[in-house]
Formats: sequence, structure tokens, C-alpha cells
Amino acid sequence: MTQPHFVKRNETVGLDLGWIHQIKVNRNATDRRAASLVNRRTVKKDYQAAWLIKAIQCIDLTTLGGDDTPGRVERLCMKALRPLRSDLMDALGVQGLTTGAVCVYHEMIGPAARVLAGRLPIAAVSTAFPAGLASLETKLREIELSVAAGATEIDIVITRQHVLTGNWQSLFDEMRAYRAACGQAHVKAILATGDLLTLENVAKASWVCMMAGADFIKTSTGKEGINATIPVALTMVRTIREYHERYGFQIGFKPAGGVSSAKSALQYLIVMKEELGNDWLHPHLFRIGASSLLTDIERQLEHHVTGNYSASHRHALP
Repeated sequence: MTQPHFVKRNETVGLDLGWIHQIKVNRNATDRRAASLVNRRTVKKDYQAAWLIKAIQCIDLTTLGGDDTPGRVERLCMKALRPLRSDLMDALGVQGLTTGAVCVYHEMIGPAARVLAGRLPIAAVSTAFPAGLASLETKLREIELSVAAGATEIDIVITRQHVLTGNWQSLFDEMRAYRAACGQAHVKAILATGDLLTLENVAKASWVCMMAGADFIKTSTGKEGINATIPVALTMVRTIREYHERYGFQIGFKPAGGVSSAKSALQYLIVMKEELGNDWLHPHLFRIGASSLLTDIERQLEHHVTGNYSASHRHALP
């Protein structure tokens, strides 16, 4: 999906090692701010319903299972095009609601494209997802094949050893090569934050990927032991804010892995609003990578409309 005309796409600005080496993150202060955001900011009733609809618009509806089939992906895409039941849409006065994108493996781009027919972006995970342990040539070719097959967004995984050993030049070169291979397709850099050990590493990796041209930075593959958390999100969105102040480019943010409840989706929306402002509360700059999240949001919206919770199987995804 092409970003709106008022969002200038990020460019490779060059690696500033002096800036990277001076980055520090106060873990205690970050934890306190994260707790304050999620505990003191709440939305209720009609406002909560409106925020949940916004969350739906920002979901990358995802299936990344070894048992994926074309039929499952096709059903997922149909759900992405109409994420709420018609009676709920009518009751809420909502029209034309869709998720932000559909996220699949390379082999499932074709089935997704047949259903979506250009109406929604197709994001493909790439570069030896989720571990990223393949040759650079293999990973670049995987990106090229996915773009040729119809993917308009590529979710790459970085090589974690570059971060863990402080080899920022190698990470920069790798990310720049990924960006070039994507061409016009937008690239989301998955940091796999649960593997990076410290918030300081998360901040430095975020900066390097943005300097190399990433359009989005993303927390996790969903396959690590620890995936998206509020302190990690806070650290990453603050690097986005600082990068925008320094270079003028708006970078997107995508939490993924473990975001399965309406409550958690609201928490990430609050982080975005409080730290980056309303400009970032749109799918061209904010996505939530999720599979089961939509089910819980739909249940919460049914409760808002009817006063009753329905069984989860009434809103089940493929």
C-alpha cells in the first residue's frame, strides 16, 4: 500500500556511530513511565468502542503457522476485508471497515492476492523468518521473490548477532541491502527484542535500522520467548520521535507477538498517542501484528452494542 502523499518515505541517512554509541536507556524510568501510561490512561463506553475500531484498522491480520493452507489464508483475507459482523457494523454506524493488512509467509502471497485483489496490502515475512540465519544472498532473493509475487510490504528479521556483538556497521549494511531489495515495497524491520537482552540494545538497533531506511520498526516475530512489551514499545517509539525530530522522517511502529486482547491493543494505542501524537494513529504509521486479537475486539464491541458477551467461537478466525 502506498503511504499517503503527506508522509515522505524514509531514506538512508548514513550511519552515525557517534550517535549510536552515546545512546543510554534508563530502565527504571522507562518501567515507571510504561506503568503510568497503562494504569492511568483509560477509555470507556463510546470512546472505548471508537478506539477499538481504530485498533481494527491498524491490525496486520496474521497467519504464520506451519499448517497454513491456501483455504485458511483465503478465509483470513475475507475476514480482513470485513472484520466485523454486519449487525455490529450497522449498530456502530461504521462503513468500509477493514484491517490494515494481511501478513503471511511467501508461499501464501498468491492465495492472499486472489482474494484481496489490491484492496489491502499484503505483508510477507522474509529473510529466513523467524531466526534470520541464512546467507545474505538467500535472504535478498527471498525478498525479491515475495515482491514479484505481489507483496507490497516486507517484514524482515535482523541478524541478532550484529546487535549482541555491537557490530552496528554490519547491521546497517544488512538493513540497507534489504531496503534496496524491497524496491517500492515498504520494509518493516523486526528487531526480535526478546533476544536483544537490554533496552539499550533495542534503542540502538532501532536507530541503526531507521538510519538504513526502514519504513517501520517492529518488536518481534511472535516466535521468541518474550515478545512485545510496553517498556520495549516505549523505548522504540521514543527513538521514532527523536529520529523524526532529527531527520524529518516519520517511521512506523508495529508491536507483534502476544497482543491478543482488546485491553492490550488499547494500551499500545495509548502509548502511540501519548508519545507520538495523533499523526501516528493511522495504519500507514501504526500496525499491530496479531491473529487472535480481532476475536476479542469483536467480542468487546458486541458487548458494547448488546450488553452481553458472546462465545469466542462466534467470532473465530480461520
